[in-house]
Order: sequence, then structure tokens, then C-alpha cells
Amino acid sequence: MIATSLSRLLRSLSALALGSLIWLAGFHTAYAVTNEEKAQTAVHMLDYVSVDYPEFVQNGEVLNPEEYEEQLEFATQSATLIAELPALPQQADLLKQATQLREHILAKADGKTVSAAANNLRLAVIQAYKITVAPKDIPDLNRGAQLFGETCAACHGATGHGDGPLAKGLEPEPSNFHDQDRMRMRSIYGLYNTITLGVNGTPMQSYAQLPEADRWSLAFYVSTLRSTTEQQTSGEQSWQQGRGKTELGNLKQLVMQAPAEVEQAGLTDVQAYLAAHPASLKAIAGNPLNISRERLASALAAYREGDEANARQHAISAYLEGFELVENSLDNLDKPLRLNIERHMMDLRSAIARHASVADIETQIEKLNELLDDADETLGSGSLTGATAFVSSLLILLREGLEAILVLAALSAFISKTGRRDALPYFHLGWIFAVILGGATWFVASYLLTISGAGREMTEGITALIAAAMLLYVGYWLHTKSSANAWQQFINSHVKAALNKRTWWAIAGVSFLAVYRELFEVILFYQALWSQAGPEGQGAVLAGIVAAAVLLAIISWAILKYSIRLPLGKFFATTAGLLALLAVVFSGNGIAALQEAGIIAADRIHFISVPLLGIHPTIQTLTAQGIVLALIVAGMLLNRQQEKKSQH
Repeated sequence: MIATSLSRLLRSLSALALGSLIWLAGFHTAYAVTNEEKAQTAVHMLDYVSVDYPEFVQNGEVLNPEEYEEQLEFATQSATLIAELPALPQQADLLKQATQLREHILAKADGKTVSAAANNLRLAVIQAYKITVAPKDIPDLNRGAQLFGETCAACHGATGHGDGPLAKGLEPEPSNFHDQDRMRMRSIYGLYNTITLGVNGTPMQSYAQLPEADRWSLAFYVSTLRSTTEQQTSGEQSWQQGRGKTELGNLKQLVMQAPAEVEQAGLTDVQAYLAAHPASLKAIAGNPLNISRERLASALAAYREGDEANARQHAISAYLEGFELVENSLDNLDKPLRLNIERHMMDLRSAIARHASVADIETQIEKLNELLDDADETLGSGSLTGATAFVSSLLILLREGLEAILVLAALSAFISKTGRRDALPYFHLGWIFAVILGGATWFVASYLLTISGAGREMTEGITALIAAAMLLYVGYWLHTKSSANAWQQFINSHVKAALNKRTWWAIAGVSFLAVYRELFEVILFYQALWSQAGPEGQGAVLAGIVAAAVLLAIISWAILKYSIRLPLGKFFATTAGLLALLAVVFSGNGIAALQEAGIIAADRIHFISVPLLGIHPTIQTLTAQGIVLALIVAGMLLNRQQEKKSQH
């Protein structure tokens, strides 16, 4: 009987596991895939076809059937994505080219024909939809200099002045890359585009045959020819002082803006320095606060264009993908600052939802950027002292794990008190499966799929609410057995039979949800803290984990030891009360998580904030907790009435 029940439990939890992973991937797709990303995907698929097809199909013969099918699938999917893009005058021609490419592949045409067709379509999509293109990795300027000498110097000259040995008689003359008036209008992406596409009607040929990384390295090198050593030195000093990190903090921002576009902000020298030393961007790539700044800038840009939906999504992402990952560390150093940033993040989302003026949104984002600068300074620009790293590490596990430990300890004490060892397989299977699924979810999020912060919060919110419902059920069941008479009746009715399976199912479910809802987020927090602490502070992070684990073990031991000593009625009443309290906590935190994911509105009110108890100063969270409290009181009154009836 137990084996059958365990088999059912495994099937149910396995379904939940698979559903969770598919749902997370689906959530990301639903909220994050934009038209630009569809176009980018089509471009990447076409690039793959142009490079790989000639290797696997030669002289009309397929050398690798699996790879050939993949090329055909990529061509088909590219056509589908192009058809889903916004209508443009060029779209019909793009679809025609996509159809011809697929026909070439079906006919097993020679590699040059298919490669040329895929490349032409890829470049046409880039031009038609003005795709924002950025290098996949930091360009190698030494490689760029080598390529310049091999492919460009003959016409443009060894130093890029347009005076190479083949320059005479060319019409038009080769570009002089030191011409400030001309070069200030050229972005690095513009140079990359010219290198890739060539210029029709001129001697400037296409170098699309070069690998993409080489074309980016060459474009970066060419962009540095206009700047002087003095400009780059000045830009380095400004960069180290924090200037330009919002406007030029990643490769995409750096390559898409021409020097003329950053002149007004006084960042021309900073751009010159970064173009010559793009590896400097890696130093800030790991700082989550820069992700917040980037998302806020995107939110403002979208709002200015009237795209409120995207503006709101970027505002949500500014918190979830950036600030949330350092809030524990900041909380240990300056809790009022952390709360202030959270309030302003929430106010920004509310302002977007109520259609505030562009000026109002600009003011709020400007204020948020100032607060993020303060947070950056407080956190030591990404580094933590050993003491701070230890305390942050300890509090992450202690805070996030306390609710789970309280639930598990209470359930374990109940099983020990009643002597029903037939419940142990259910109990242990629940939390063990949660650990396995939590690790699997982290692996999928890190290496296979991109699970957004919103998806993470939505998972936590939903599991918290389900756990709250189960806690109410188990707590009510325990409360009904708190009287000696009720317990004796229960023993008599189950002395020769297994305990009610619905109760064991609920215990297994609570054991699973209590652990799973915390585990995934704990791992992400520790990833951010590990990076932020650096090699010097990582020992302190490990020490904090160990200290928190010891404290949680002591709490569990205390609950088990002292609760078992209680008389049976008081034990049931105490355990029921603890589970009821945790149901209130879970309901508040569950609604708060859904608010952070942007699923539920957040109407802030003046009220205390105690996240440890699930208390958040919004109408929605307090209402949810009020409903749970009302259900608890109603359950107590109902149980009292039933006791009175049984005594008569």
C-alpha cells in the first residue's frame, strides 16, 4: 500500500517538476521575447546556415543527414520568424528570399549558393529591421590591427590616413579614419556594418567571409584610429571616477552610439577609451546595480516612445535582475537606503501604471540612479569586507531557511509524537525531491534556459500560496485533534489502519514546497554574494553558510526536543498554531513575490514592514493575510462547535 502511494506521489511531484521548468521557460518567452529578439534569432540561424551548410552538403550529396536536417529546420524557422515581424515594405522580399533559401537547401544546392543566399538574407534582415548588433565577447584589438594590415592598409594606409599604395586613382578616395568630422558620425556598429556589407559602387568590398569576431575586432580597431592617446587617458580617468557607466556600460551601448551622440553628455573621451580598451567593461559586468541602471534607461526610452508595457517590464526587471541580488548585502550596511530604493522602485512601477507624465518618470528614474550610486558607494563598488560577507552569508541562509526549517521541524515532531513511522517516507520524499528539483532548476536557469527574475518570483509566489493553503489544512487537522476526546476517537478509528492518506499527501506536499520555494532563490543570492565578495571574502561567505546551518540545526533540535515533551493536547494545539502562523507569513510573502514579478498590483500604504512575518505595507498583501487570519478564526470556531456537539 505504501509502495503504491509513494509511486503516486513520485508521479505527481515529477509532473510538478516538469511543469515548473516548462512554465518558467514559457514565462520568459511570453514576457521577454521582443520583435528585435525574433529578428536577432533569425539572423543567428541564417549565419549558422551560411557557415555550416557547405561543410555537410557537397556536390549534391548530404554528408551528414542530421546536420542537413538542422540546416533545413533553421531556414524554415527563420522564414517563420521573419513572417512574425512587423510589416515593412521590404518584408515581402525578405520572405521571398527565405523561400528561395529553403528551396536551395531542399535541392541540395552547392555550398556557395546556399551560403550566399543565407548571408544576403541575414544582412537584409539586419538592414530592414535596424537590428541592434553587438559582439558576443570582448573584441581583440591586436587581432583587429593584424587584419587591418592584411586587408585594409593597401588602400587606407598603414596608419589609416587613406594614403595606401593602392589609393591613387580610386573613386571615391579611401576614407581617412583620422578625419574627425567624418569619424564623429560613425558608430562602431556602422563600421562593422560597412566591413560586413561593403559599399555598393565603390572599391570598398564586403568582408562577410571573415568570422564575425574578426569583423568586430577590425571595427573596434578602426574606431580607435581617430582618437589620441591624450583623449584615451582622459577617458580612462573619467571612467574610473564612475562616468559613463550608465550610458556606455555594456558592449551594446558602446557600439551603437556614434561619438557625436555622446558629446552632449561629455563622454567622447570615455567612449574613445572604452573602444581602445573594451575589456574594461568586464569589470562592471558582474555588478547587478549596473543591470538596474541599464533596465531603468530602457524603461525611460520605452516610455518616451509611448510603449508603457515595455517600460513597466523594464522597470520590474531593474529590481528583479539587478537590485534584488544585492539587497541582502546592502541591508547589512544601510537598511534605510535599501528600503528607500525598494520604495522608489515600486513607486516607479505605479507611476507607469497610472500613465504619469514623461517628466515625472524622468524625475523618478533620475532619483533612482542617485540612490543606486549611493548603494554602489556603500557596497564598496562591488567588494565587501570579510565581516560584511560573513554576516550577509549568514543572514541569507538564516532568513530564507527559517520558514522551511520551522515547517519541517514541526512536521517531524508530529510524526515522532504520534509514533506513525509510516509517514516518514512521505515526509522525507517531499524535502529530498525539493532539493533535487531546486538543483535541477538552478542548473537549467544557469546553463540551458534564461529564467527571468520575474519567473523566479512568480515561482516563489505561487509555491508560497499553495504552501499556505496546505498549512491551513494540516494545521486545522491538528487543531481538531487537540482535545483528549478527539484524539482518543482518532486512535480508535485508526488503530488497525493506515492514517488518512490525504493528511500524508498534504504533509509530503508541505515538506516539498517549504524547501523548494526557498532553495532556488538562495542559490541565486549566494552566486551574487560570491562574486561580490571576491577571492578575499569567499572564505567568509562559506563560514557564514556553516554558521547559519548550525543555527538552523539548533532551532530544529529545540523544536523536536521541547515539543515532544508537551502533553498531547498542548502539542497538537502548539503545532497547529505554528503552522497557522506560517500560513499567514507564506500568504503575505507569496503576494509580495507576485507583486515583484509584476503580476499583481502593489498599492503602497503607510504601515509597518516586517518581511520575516510576511508583513509588507501594501493593500494586497495585508488583505491576503487578513483573509487567512479570518479562515483560521473560522476554523477554530467551527472546531469548538463540533467539540460541544460531540460532548452531548
